[in-house]
Amino acid sequence: MIHKNIIALGFVSFFTDLASAMVTSILPLFIVYVLNQGVDKLGFVVAVATFVSYGFRVLFGILSDRLQIVKPFVVAGYFISAFTKPLLAFSHSWQSVAVLRALERMGKAVRSASKDSLISEYSGGKSGKSFGFHKMMDVAGEMSGALIAFGVLYFFGKNESTFRELFAWTLLPGLISVIIAAFFVKDTPYKQKRKTKFQLKEDKKLLPVLFVYFAFNFFIFNDSFFIIKAKESGIDIIYIPLLIVLYNFVQTISSYFLGMLIDRFSAKIVLIFSFFIGILAMVSLLFKGVIVSFILLAIYIVASLNAIRTFISIEAKNKATLYGTLYAGVAAFSALGATVTGLIWQTFNQRRAIEFSIIGLSLIFVIFFVLTRKKVKFSGIK
Repeated sequence: MIHKNIIALGFVSFFTDLASAMVTSILPLFIVYVLNQGVDKLGFVVAVATFVSYGFRVLFGILSDRLQIVKPFVVAGYFISAFTKPLLAFSHSWQSVAVLRALERMGKAVRSASKDSLISEYSGGKSGKSFGFHKMMDVAGEMSGALIAFGVLYFFGKNESTFRELFAWTLLPGLISVIIAAFFVKDTPYKQKRKTKFQLKEDKKLLPVLFVYFAFNFFIFNDSFFIIKAKESGIDIIYIPLLIVLYNFVQTISSYFLGMLIDRFSAKIVLIFSFFIGILAMVSLLFKGVIVSFILLAIYIVASLNAIRTFISIEAKNKATLYGTLYAGVAAFSALGATVTGLIWQTFNQRRAIEFSIIGLSLIFVIFFVLTRKKVKFSGIK
């Protein structure tokens, strides 16, 4: 059974990500085709948002462990996100979009490590299932938000005012998520404050696995680039949110199952599987299999994230700090990767950017697979 606190957190994420998908499923199109900016500018916006979203998680993870503050960070983070998304309705430049996305992602940075720590606390020894359930609710919200975006574009047209009204309406689901987080989620039951500083020496052994994951995230495309590729492949703007619906539907139906596989087998097996699927997603994109590439990217996202979060839940002594470290690493590598991807795409062409991704991903996959086959110790990855 999933603990009721994790179920409540699931609904918080559902409404938050419903609002997020109303933005993210159309924001790349808004930047490139409404604001008339290049793909390199989209890359910068993605990089800034990614870095802020993940980079500051390590700070709040450390603060959560040191000060033993959990729920306040969770509620504050959802509050910040809820009230910054609607402001995109007033944005008229890629720079202002970047600033607002950074502020909105700061909310995610504030809450994420503490939220994962809270899930781990109430997982009852079944971290794979708990994280799988939470991710399922997360992507179900994203799928619902993308469906709303499609419906609005289909019935009201793909004009600038429609884009802006969608951004403004994200306030409603954002408020619902804040109310649930504030009144229906219980805090971590700390019994006493720490009297000594926490030690990170034992957790250093987990870093090799995390760095492999970071490197893979450097090379794989952000979903924003998948969206632009879909548009340039001839798919009408109106129907692109349906690809996000498909993307999130696949995550929804696969997340809990993949979580059970992690509990039954191991994080290593699921992580290797996810890397292989990630490579296939980029290969499919290269050969214009846009729909298949969205499906494969969805499987990669939930499989790899559930595996790495479970790995930390089982092995880390200072969980919030390690979750923060995880997200900080993803921030640095993904932000740099998005910048490089955008520049290669704009300077050369999309094919060169995709080829660069495939070569890098394949190299990381081979290195990780060979090292684990040779029984080099990756702590916790059995």
